[in-house]
Amino acid sequence: MIRAGQHAARAVAAGPRAHCRAQQVRYRAEGASLLTHSKGAGGTSHNIEESQQYWHDPVLRDQAMKIPTKKAKKNGKDELAGLPDTTDILDAFNTHLENQTRFHAGYPYNLDYDFRKLRRFLKYSINNLGDPFVMSNYGVHSRPFETAVIDFFAHIWEFPKDGYWGYVTSCGTEGNLHSILVARECHPDAVLITSKETHYSVPKAARAYRMECVEVDTIPNNGEIDYDKLNDIVAGYGAEGRSMILNVNLGTTVRGAVDDLHKVIQIMEDNNIPREKFHIHCDGALFGMMMPFVSDNGLSFDTMPIDSIAVSGHKFLGCPMPCGITLTRKEHIAKMSQEIEYLNSVDTTIMGSRNGHAALFMWYALRAKGVEGLKNDVETCFENARYLHGRLLESGVKAERNDLSTTVVFERPPEDFVQRWQLACEGDIAHMVVMQNHSKTTIDAFCAELELARVLAKQEQDK
Repeated sequence: MIRAGQHAARAVAAGPRAHCRAQQVRYRAEGASLLTHSKGAGGTSHNIEESQQYWHDPVLRDQAMKIPTKKAKKNGKDELAGLPDTTDILDAFNTHLENQTRFHAGYPYNLDYDFRKLRRFLKYSINNLGDPFVMSNYGVHSRPFETAVIDFFAHIWEFPKDGYWGYVTSCGTEGNLHSILVARECHPDAVLITSKETHYSVPKAARAYRMECVEVDTIPNNGEIDYDKLNDIVAGYGAEGRSMILNVNLGTTVRGAVDDLHKVIQIMEDNNIPREKFHIHCDGALFGMMMPFVSDNGLSFDTMPIDSIAVSGHKFLGCPMPCGITLTRKEHIAKMSQEIEYLNSVDTTIMGSRNGHAALFMWYALRAKGVEGLKNDVETCFENARYLHGRLLESGVKAERNDLSTTVVFERPPEDFVQRWQLACEGDIAHMVVMQNHSKTTIDAFCAELELARVLAKQEQDK
């Protein structure tokens, strides 16, 4: 096996890229990662290798995390004797999170945000229990911020004035669960139709609500729903007079494919499905928030026969806690409403207690960025996604990207690379979702390490 020093010496003469590979070999061989030391909370430098003793060894981690179960001492001995101090554990955890955040590429989370101005609100138990538009007896809430967030999204998705209802959710999954429940209440005998590449929360909703669910094939190597097969299914249920709930994906989980909403609507019209016999829900976890800023691909609840949408707040917008928002037409929510005397509010949501901090954080992010800031973020993400796609192709890696997506799909790399960059994989493919925190510098580092990982894997295979 070639030693790191020998590889580096040969690479210097071979050119900059080979030299870069050699430097990476050296850091792996010698354990001298650039991230061996990083700044912890308060500016203290913590060694990442020391932090890993808690997080990479399950036995050590479980011992370190132990919570005392006795009042004081057991058999005269302190249960925590010999274990790390609580502060040391938290410092190590902070270092671990810093490292994991730096090497994050596979999941659609915007990690580029700054909420330091909101730290003072963490001392309050902010709970938006009940309906966001109906005050409860609990006074420590953030409803004005929540309704402002709802109004903002109602505007960019072009809902009719005073014709919408929504709330800040705990995540995109809750938004889908709520929207499909609303649809089921409006159409009790309906069949749920969705594609096979739909997020798992949609068939989960069907199981939870005991609904019939039909999964439609997708276009090969694309991920969009197969419109011809969808047409056949719609025609069949339409002939039976059956109501239908259609889930339209605004960005599938793996390939980032965007179902063509106009084609889906046209299928309903071509089959003469009455408006009162179908309900269209848009799962827009990531792209739903980006869509209004991509030309000619906006949403309009004012002009299109669509009924609800759910997006994640911690994905494109960015937030330290999972969150999201769901909106639906106001007339639909009446079938879900139930007055709760205990709350002095109305039960219209999935959860009872709801995270009031999430609404506050989303409001702050939207207020700080504004429409122009969001538009700039969309343009930057698409530009960098195109850059990543090109870099991978230059390196000889098979890669694909849908035009309306910042998700770049490529050949599944070696497992150590998958773990290092936290990639999401399915079968023989993996993907990187390009977000605001992925600069071209980060992408260059990613591609250089991927090239190295492929070379090393090939060497191992050829032994």
